[in-house]
Amino acid sequence: MFDICIIGSGAGAGPIAYELTKAGKKVLILEKGGFYKEEDFSKDEIAFCRRSIVTPKLKDEYHLIEEKEDGEWRATPTYKSGWDFWNGNVVGGSSNFMSGFFHRLHPKDFRLLSEFGAIKGANVVDWPISYEEMEPYYEKAERIVGISGQVTPYKFQEPRSTKDFPSPPTDEHPISKLIDKSCKDLGITAVKTPRAILSVAKEDRNACYYSNYCGSYGCSSGAKGSSRAALLQPALKTGNLTIITHAFVKKLVEKEHQVKEVEYIDMVGNSKTVQAKIFVVAAQAVESSRLLLNSRSENFPNGLANNNGQVGKNLLFSAGGVVSGTLDKSSMELKELMVEGLFINRTIKDWYFLDDKTKGGISEALFEHVNPIVKANRQKWEEGSLIWGEALQDKIYEKLNQKKQLDFEIFNDWIPNDDCFVDVDARYLDKHGTPVAKIRIDSHPQNVKVGKLLAEKTEQVLKKMGAKNISSSVSPYPPQNLQAGGCRFGNDPKTSVLDKDCRAHEVSNLFVTDGSFMPTGGSVPYTWTIYANSFRVAEVLKGIV
Repeated sequence: MFDICIIGSGAGAGPIAYELTKAGKKVLILEKGGFYKEEDFSKDEIAFCRRSIVTPKLKDEYHLIEEKEDGEWRATPTYKSGWDFWNGNVVGGSSNFMSGFFHRLHPKDFRLLSEFGAIKGANVVDWPISYEEMEPYYEKAERIVGISGQVTPYKFQEPRSTKDFPSPPTDEHPISKLIDKSCKDLGITAVKTPRAILSVAKEDRNACYYSNYCGSYGCSSGAKGSSRAALLQPALKTGNLTIITHAFVKKLVEKEHQVKEVEYIDMVGNSKTVQAKIFVVAAQAVESSRLLLNSRSENFPNGLANNNGQVGKNLLFSAGGVVSGTLDKSSMELKELMVEGLFINRTIKDWYFLDDKTKGGISEALFEHVNPIVKANRQKWEEGSLIWGEALQDKIYEKLNQKKQLDFEIFNDWIPNDDCFVDVDARYLDKHGTPVAKIRIDSHPQNVKVGKLLAEKTEQVLKKMGAKNISSSVSPYPPQNLQAGGCRFGNDPKTSVLDKDCRAHEVSNLFVTDGSFMPTGGSVPYTWTIYANSFRVAEVLKGIV
């Protein structure tokens, strides 16, 4: 028997495995996908961005997406729509493919209800812990996972226990200076973006070599702070970690309000079970809720830890959108503009709070995704008509050699509400015969309202920079890669699934440590907070295993 069995291997799993194996505990990870290492990752756009190399084929494993049409909820399977909510089914999960933008939540994010009051039609609550309780674990993740950056003072600066980041910033693109100047002229602070990418070598991991292929691609140097590279590979060296890959977990088996074993299907289709003292679910928010809902028993006829009906509820994504503009030699020297590979490393956080009553968000600067096939393919249209021959050739050359698209990704809070949740329906099964996740998506009006306010402010920065063709896209539809909620933690067992230590209220040896625990999401990507919280829970587990 293992001391701890973890389902999943991403940001919510890595710190548990890292800390507990170093404490001498025997840990098992069940991972649905394979084990890709540095040498297995390439910059093949077709393989990693166009094919299901690291995610399931939608015909085999799909989701149902419920949207409101003409006042009625209608469900469409993702193998029909192509809307893919899988985010990296490999050891390390989606942390292998992130861009590494790492921001802490602000202290007020932990008490949104108290600070800003209730919002009609929303389920905003305060967290059961404070920023001060989380801060030591932000610092721990910063140090162990490896975050490069430089603290830039700004008016909403989060309190820190250390003066600066453990590694200096990654090398910056010349456009960063233009952003700094333009923001300064507008009275705005451009904050240096912390990144979970090593600027200097750390232990067995190499520094970034600036390949230009980061987001959506696995890291072949080990510089990216994925759960696999930063935490699981070191944990394996202790001899206390076992990872079973290609293990599809069907059910957690409960008796007497404890999980006794887990049922999984191995890579050749055999059904197996494994026992442990403690079980940790960290399969990413949608799939973690699905697993609990499918783990029915006599004590939990509606799903494990779900006698209060809260599992899957208050699902979170990230609200916002993208503001874009084109820069060419009229904005800055062409030789500098066309430099490839270096990071922009600039975030505008002055709008994190718009006023005393309105929570805002951030604008994160980055270049258009590097994928050359996509860039070239988009040039075939001009004023609604197809072009070809020399005209197409010239347009592709200009796109790749004489101008760049600068994007600002906007992040603002996804407001939790009654019509954004995960459920299961026994009529819809995956290839293993297990009910798939049915995701109802309804965006609260506040999501788009705040997103548009941030977009308008961001457009002014692009105008100041001399950008052309400025446009904004703020949508009620969420990005699939930023998932949280569904198993929110809280002090009241009637309204939450987990207690403040992320232990299920109703199941004494069950913990959930991916983004599911979050009752509200904040206005930044979630990964650093997931890492920090998992390190926090690891301390609890060390005291009880």
